[in-house]
Amino acid sequence: MNILEQVKQYACTKPLAKAMISDGEEITYQQLDLFSDYLAAYLDQTCGENRDPIVVYGHKSVYMLVCMLACVKSGRAYCPIDVSVPELRTRQILNRIGAPVILATEELNGDFQQVIKKEEIKRIIALQSESISPEKWVKDQQVFYIIFTSGSTGEPKGVQITADCLNHYLEWSVTLGSEQREKTGKRFLNQAPFSFDLSVMDVYTCLAGGGTLWALSREVQQDYKRLMQALGSSQVSIWVSTPSFAEICLSDKQFGEHLMPELELFLFCGETLTKAAAAKLRERFPRAQIINTYGPTESTVAVTGTVITQKDQAADRSLPVGRVKPGTFIEIRDEEGGLLKDGEKGEIIILGNTVSSGYYKSPELNQKFFFEAERNGQKVRGYHTGDEGYLRDGMLYYCGRLDLQIKLHGYRIEVEDIEKNLLKLKEIDKAVVLPNVKEGKTKSLSAYVIYRGKITEPFDTALILKKKLKEFLPDYMIPKKFIFVEEFPLTGNGKIDRKLLGRLAK
Repeated sequence: MNILEQVKQYACTKPLAKAMISDGEEITYQQLDLFSDYLAAYLDQTCGENRDPIVVYGHKSVYMLVCMLACVKSGRAYCPIDVSVPELRTRQILNRIGAPVILATEELNGDFQQVIKKEEIKRIIALQSESISPEKWVKDQQVFYIIFTSGSTGEPKGVQITADCLNHYLEWSVTLGSEQREKTGKRFLNQAPFSFDLSVMDVYTCLAGGGTLWALSREVQQDYKRLMQALGSSQVSIWVSTPSFAEICLSDKQFGEHLMPELELFLFCGETLTKAAAAKLRERFPRAQIINTYGPTESTVAVTGTVITQKDQAADRSLPVGRVKPGTFIEIRDEEGGLLKDGEKGEIIILGNTVSSGYYKSPELNQKFFFEAERNGQKVRGYHTGDEGYLRDGMLYYCGRLDLQIKLHGYRIEVEDIEKNLLKLKEIDKAVVLPNVKEGKTKSLSAYVIYRGKITEPFDTALILKKKLKEFLPDYMIPKKFIFVEEFPLTGNGKIDRKLLGRLAK
């Protein structure tokens, strides 16, 4: 499947069908195809021989989608940055990318060069008369998009996904819950910002199936009353989100089949789906399928999927995350790299046609996490996930992380990233960040800090630290609680004993 060809086909066969609805704006398939063609031609003329990735800044607008497609039609990868990303972190990404052009569909704070704003983008599209040849499109092993995730160095790292990776993924994702043709005309919920790889599941699966992407704005998501009103009028059939977002919605008694009668499928990814959440969803939406999936950003969103059944609910173990998709292999290996037997826990290793081409400009990280192997007589890329899990009769079960990485509300976070940014604050001498886990799922973060100076009121001091930390980190990475300590307990080899620290704080 070629997603760009698919969009162009829908532009011809159903030109007036809505491709996306967002915050009062709409765009048809015909407009999406034409506008992205025109903007791609402009980018090709403007950037010339420079094939560096282009940054697309904004928040779920129809023009952000136009810009993303325009970049790849011009032969350049796009890197999405959401408005929720702090200015300093945005600058880190821009410095790493070295983008020739920044397409900004929202106001971008900071003194950045080569910024093309929304009104200018509209003007370019209106005045452009030339289209772009499909020969220019990103294809095969060329990078389609780069999404930055949390990095243990204190700076984000960019995951590169090729056109082949995305297209192989879509061949599978359009079959989840129903066939591709059955998704035509259906509305897909877009909960995640475009800078979060979960959005790939809804954006491109929707476009590949000829559906309508229905986006929730950040402001609506943060207001329960407006959120329920919006969902009630959404006509969404296919729900794509993290389990945490569904749990937030379940806290409102309105959230059920009577509020969203068209809803027929839940697609979950990004974090653990608990049995309690699945049971509530089944009770509120008795006719809807619930599909659990698993996969890191480095393997193009998800590589396993399964329908959650009553039998899964009743089993004496966590919910499964699914069977592996075609073109992909899952192996469970021990610390020495030995292949483990059915039912034995170890590191989840992913090999296959949707594994990333590596981190952008990070050869050392690539050597650490990615490798090549041979399967069925062909060379395939492999990735060390750092996730713990086991296989049982071909079904994968996820058991958590083997390192200091956690998932919070679907976002992948390296706690060392937060710790290194905490140490940028002159008031903090040492810092350790620990997850607060309930039912095997991270609910929030706590920061344990050795503070320089006198603390008169811990609550007020914590508020000041949170405010300062927001200069470096997005909101979802800010610890909920700050605990001030005089020293950290150490292990026998002199390292901070994180497990003991967590127990002492309870």
